[in-house]
Amino acid sequence: MLKNNIKLSHFILIISFVNLFLYHLPLFQFTFTNIDYKSLNGIMIIVSLATLTLFLNTFVFYIVFFISRILGKILIILLFCINSIAVYFINTYSVIIDKTMIGNVLNTRFVESSSFLSFNLIVYLFFLGIIPGIFIFKIKTIKVNFIVFLRQIILVFIFIGILVYVNSSNWLWIDKHSKTLGGLVMPWSYIANTSRLFYHKNQENQKQILLPNATVKDNKKSIVVLVIGESARSKNFSLYGYEKKTNPLLSKINNIYSYKANSSATYTTAGVKSILDHKNTNSLFEILPNYLFRNDVGVIWRTTNWGEPKVNIKDYQTREDLKNINGEKKYRDEYDEVLLNGLKEQILANSKNKILVVLHTSTSHGPTYYKKYPSEFNVFTPVCKSVELGKCTKEELMNAYDNTILYTDYILAKLIDELNKIDEYNSTMFYVSDHGESLGEKNLYMHGIPISIAPKEQLEIPFIVWLSDNSMRLKNNEILSQYNVFHSVLDFLAIESPIYNENMSIFKK
Repeated sequence: MLKNNIKLSHFILIISFVNLFLYHLPLFQFTFTNIDYKSLNGIMIIVSLATLTLFLNTFVFYIVFFISRILGKILIILLFCINSIAVYFINTYSVIIDKTMIGNVLNTRFVESSSFLSFNLIVYLFFLGIIPGIFIFKIKTIKVNFIVFLRQIILVFIFIGILVYVNSSNWLWIDKHSKTLGGLVMPWSYIANTSRLFYHKNQENQKQILLPNATVKDNKKSIVVLVIGESARSKNFSLYGYEKKTNPLLSKINNIYSYKANSSATYTTAGVKSILDHKNTNSLFEILPNYLFRNDVGVIWRTTNWGEPKVNIKDYQTREDLKNINGEKKYRDEYDEVLLNGLKEQILANSKNKILVVLHTSTSHGPTYYKKYPSEFNVFTPVCKSVELGKCTKEELMNAYDNTILYTDYILAKLIDELNKIDEYNSTMFYVSDHGESLGEKNLYMHGIPISIAPKEQLEIPFIVWLSDNSMRLKNNEILSQYNVFHSVLDFLAIESPIYNENMSIFKK
């Protein structure tokens, strides 16, 4: 039992040990997997990581508690609760809490985050967060004077410096795995990476950098419909050789072409930005819909998702807008087919000869894949109905995901049917996913792994093209990127621009 009154320095050491043992199992599992733990060097790395984590927390916690013991307790209890949730997601979905993952978390809306709620999450929070927090709250500490505090802080700081110096020979291994290691140290994984995220956001331009003006070369009526897929990986499309018939409708449609492609990111915000950007850049250049709208092209954006850069156009419509749009409602509001409600009528009402339509879907986003499609698309069974994907069998998880691809096939086929009814326009459809998805391969689930170590399942995406006629010819099949979209759209709509890159267009001259 802990004494009711305990020296502050002893208390800090105790909670630092508690933090080390409760929340760092994933860190040491990763370390044991990637080193020769029987060698002297391997043992030194393990001991050094544990010691460095312990004393780094001791150093910071001690300073916070010395400033204010009440504030310190509130902060530590909050951190322990967040730690418990972070460890749950690491253990359940094999995520890494890096800057990318923090961006995903901050970009997640309640309707999406609520799908992750589970009994095990509550268990983690209760036993690893709330119960330790109660003990921390009840313990009374004896404050130390400033001289003692300063002496102890200096000693801890010197010890950390010595430890870093002694491990200089191991910096190559640590640097190689720095992203993973940094994403598994609690609570600094989310504290440091949240700071990094906001720093980079503040560094970004608040206003998009305008691209050079463009001109429309002819009056030929043309439509491009860009469908942005969500978490769709090409591996599960029968158009790409998958053994299950996940594309029964598209496979029967003429002028359908499928390209191999790789995503530029493993999360939505960066993936969508890549699809809309003219080149790979960290700068906030004017994105495709904004650029075309400013240069006299009709632009319509419809979305059941989020995470895109700021869209500066007139016709921006969310799911709620599309539920109440004028015209015949042939499509169900609760699923992604709502994106097609009144689309043909909206296109025909547009006065422009050149039109870009963007449909941003959410069909294959996990973990509740089984909720993303109507019951008649529950073709592949049995399906996974747990948010803890590791508890499902491989067959159940794959079936649930495959049904979302089957439903995507239906939506795209219906879209093509709608475009075929608009005879006066020459039309094309692009379907490009923001990123892929892990479905248990290498014990990874969903997406968001840092791109430097991301598996192919999170990178290999479908890039599907449909043409209404043969007036445009496509280049030979090659591996594309998301940046091909921008230049291909300009090419199809006959938009002349100084930034157009003929080599990046999928169309032949």
